[in-house]
Parts: sequence; structure tokens; C-alpha cells
Amino acid sequence: MSNTLKHTINAQRARLKDMLGNTLIQFAGELPALMRDPDALDAHLEQIFPKLELCKYVYVLDANGVQISSTINRFGPDEEARGRDRSDRPYMSEMHKDNCYFSLSEAYISRNKKRPSLTAIQTICDPGKQRVGFLGVDYDLRELPHSEVIYEEPSQWRQIKGDPAIRGGLFLQERVESLMDRHIDTVLSVHEALMLDQGVHHIQIHFSSSRSTIWHVDDPYVYRILTMDELINPNICMAYPRRAYFERSIVPRADVGKILKQFKALRFADETIYLRYGSLNIVNGKVGLNFSCDGTHYLNYDEFLAKGLEFWFGGDHFPQAIVPAEDLDYTKLDDKVEELAARGCVQVNKLLYMLEKDEIPECLQTYSKGERDYVYHELKSVMDVYEGGVCSL
Repeated sequence: MSNTLKHTINAQRARLKDMLGNTLIQFAGELPALMRDPDALDAHLEQIFPKLELCKYVYVLDANGVQISSTINRFGPDEEARGRDRSDRPYMSEMHKDNCYFSLSEAYISRNKKRPSLTAIQTICDPGKQRVGFLGVDYDLRELPHSEVIYEEPSQWRQIKGDPAIRGGLFLQERVESLMDRHIDTVLSVHEALMLDQGVHHIQIHFSSSRSTIWHVDDPYVYRILTMDELINPNICMAYPRRAYFERSIVPRADVGKILKQFKALRFADETIYLRYGSLNIVNGKVGLNFSCDGTHYLNYDEFLAKGLEFWFGGDHFPQAIVPAEDLDYTKLDDKVEELAARGCVQVNKLLYMLEKDEIPECLQTYSKGERDYVYHELKSVMDVYEGGVCSL
């Protein structure tokens, strides 16, 4: 999971904790005297339930994690839940620690309803500060308030490995000429015209299966499939309204044709390792590449063009980027990014400035260039979120 996505999730969890924390402390303080009387406990929980905005279920567990109350929902108490052992549930794992009094679980799929859920657990203490139980509140993730901000897709080059069976038999196969291969120039010209003049903002060209999938700015929620019958006929452009080059595009008009020409070069690079499909989104500037080894790459259009054909066809005449130059330990790197981000905006900006000047910060002295580049791009993505108004340091 990218650090930007993790940051968005963590920010949402922080909002939920703020919303729930003080409320549950108050309610938990009202329960110790009722712990030995399940019926009185149920009656009090029914009074609490309407005050817990958006919750689905509320219940009380003893100090061992066994439920002693009914499960209260909007229809009333469910007494069959009494005696249910919840001690091994994921949301109870933190609560067994001595210094933990409140926990908001990670999202999980509920056992009964099979819905994405969250559980908040608050420790119940007697007047002597001894733990006597837990107050549990379950939420349906779909009904909780969410941030209106959608996380930004990571900007760094991403590689996703494909089917191991395909990679294992890679050198036993060779490219079979497809119908699209025979008409490649016409097909690419049609795609260029559709993007530049007919309002298509996203394309996926499937060279091996001779088809294309396109998205139009006038109807962006629906994709359209074009077969070779349409793609070899320039009249297809008459089926779409003429549109000025999309105003949200970040890919320069002149680069669309260059990208498509590079797709062609990668398609015919080698008879064993070759491009199966290529995609281009002119709004976010992303290029997608899927090769015969089933490896998939996503990178920015300018980086794709800047590499040049020498990068892809160098060495043994195979596309070099199919196999990453360095096998990165992303778990270790994500932990490092989280550690550095916790230092605050000022320190992170200083670190980014050093990296941009090709200086190596002391905290990254033992890291390779590939690792430093990954850390830089992830921290840059985090700071882009902060600069939207979150950071106050």
C-alpha cells in the first residue's frame, strides 16, 4: 500500500477517534455498578444507544472479553449474544495490554453480515481504577462520515508482477502476429485522432487481442470497446463529437503521438519479450505497459518518453525495465517513510530539499539510490497532502 493511501486512511481514523473517544469514556464510567446485573446493563445500554451516533451495535464484555450484556441494536436487545467469547477477535488484541484504555480496530469484514466494519473498544474501570470490563461499539464502515478528499495516485514508477506461470515459460513462447500488428500505423493514427480531436481521454490498446478500450470525456463512467473492424476504419472518428483537446489534460498534445509511436516500438522490440497492451490517460498523465512476461508498469508520460528507446532496447536487446534494476524492500522503505514523516513538515521539507540537490541526508546514508528515490517520491506525495492545509507545523 502506498504511503499516500496509508496517510489518507490514518487521517480518516484520527477523525473517527476524535469523534468517539470522549463519548465512550463518559459512557464507560456509568457502567461499573451494573456489571453484575445483565438486565440492568441492557436497560442502560438501550438508553446509551441513541446517543452513539451512527453505531450499529453496542455491548459490554467482562475483563476476560466474554460478553455479559445483550447486543443492543436499533431493534432492541439480542440476548442470544450473552456469553459470546470475543477475546480472540482482532479488535481485542490491543486491549489486553495494561496501558491501553481505548482502541479503534482496523477495518474488517463482520462475521455475520459480511460487511466492512470497525469496532471501538473502551475499558471499563471501577472506582479503584481496576479493569472490570469493556464497552464495545460496532460501526458499519459504509455509514461513517468520510473525508471528501480522494488520495492521490503515487507518482513514482510502479511495477506489478504478473502470473508466475507465464514468467516461468517466457522463453518458450514467441510473439504471434496479430491483426492489429498488420495495421498498426492505421490503428495508432485513429487513437491519436480520437484523443486530440474527439474527446477521448483514456485508452487501452490490446495489441495481442486486437481490440481497444476507450473512455470519452462526455460519458466518462462508461467504456467503449473497439474491435479491428472499427479501428482500421478512420470513419470511426465521425461517431464521436468533435471536442477541443481536454482542458484537464496534462499531457501536451504533441506528446500523444510520441507515446503511441513508442508503444509500437515496444510491441516489435523482440519476438520473445514484447508489449501486449499499452494505456494512456492524458488527465493524470499515466502510461501503463503490460509485457509478454506479464509484468505491468505504471509511470508518468514524461518519464516514459525521457527514457528513450535506448533504455528499453539496451543491453541484450530486451526491454530493461521489465526486470527492475533493484529489488526494493517496500515494507522496510514504507516504515522508513512513516518514521521520517512523523518528524514534521519542516524536517521533511529539509530532507526533500537535500535530496533534490543530490545530497544524501545522514538518515539515508546506508540506502541505495533506488531506495532514496522511493523515499523521496513517497515523502513528496505526503507533503502534497499536507500543503493542502493539513500541516500546521
